[in-house]
Amino acid sequence: MAMKTLGRQPATAARQGADEDSWIEVADLRKVYTPRRSEPTTALQDIDFQVRRGEFISVVGPSGCGKTTLLKILAGLIPYGEGAVRVAGRDVDGPMPEIGMVFQEATLLPWRTILQNVMVPVEVQGLSRDAHRAQARKLLEMVGLDGFEEQYPSQLSGGMQQRAGICRALVHDPAVLLMDEPFGALDAMTREYMNVELLRIWQQSGQTIVLVTHSIPEAVFLSDRVIVLTPRPGRIAEVIDIEMDRPRELGAMSSDQAGVYVDRIRRYFNAAGVMD
Repeated sequence: MAMKTLGRQPATAARQGADEDSWIEVADLRKVYTPRRSEPTTALQDIDFQVRRGEFISVVGPSGCGKTTLLKILAGLIPYGEGAVRVAGRDVDGPMPEIGMVFQEATLLPWRTILQNVMVPVEVQGLSRDAHRAQARKLLEMVGLDGFEEQYPSQLSGGMQQRAGICRALVHDPAVLLMDEPFGALDAMTREYMNVELLRIWQQSGQTIVLVTHSIPEAVFLSDRVIVLTPRPGRIAEVIDIEMDRPRELGAMSSDQAGVYVDRIRRYFNAAGVMD
């Protein structure tokens, strides 16, 4: 499927003031859940990393290690107890317009058309509908959904709905795109197709992406770097540079070079007696 180049909007003041080498900064992060009727649970401990502007980063780890918690903290959806979190030069203390998020399911509103669904963040943030409607149409064209603008979610496949969900997250031109296991509910063939599409979207849009995934091969295929978390409490076991040429075709996922990285990451989970 041919992809269209998406024109970038002007940078915000926050972007202009942020350090390109530390577009996302997490320092000494600790998150403890304190239920009313049970003992406190430490989800994340001593988390330190930086993400450069335009990087594609994946976070992998065993179930329950705090991957989704980390993403929600970056998105400003939940508070954190200790440490510092900054995105695009600003402290994260709540949801920010610089951040878009794609969830595990597309969660499109069934009574709204695809175009209307993509426009939801524009309406919530009180942005110009006319200007962003044109942006929404460009995004839908970029991901191959031109001609489906007036269709309803029930008329689209799961993969098409997830592409619409990505457009919704991108419509207000966020500095950072956070993705929480966005393809986990898709069948294997559609998931592979969506991996290739995600790389194309990233290359065309220029977003900084942080992806949470349970799939080690997927993380290696997509990423510039992979952050490996330990079992709970989640700590960073290693940050691995993926030194594979770009652009990447789907065959790179099963290449010998990718296999070396996959084995390196999987050893952490085999040693801990947990599955990836």
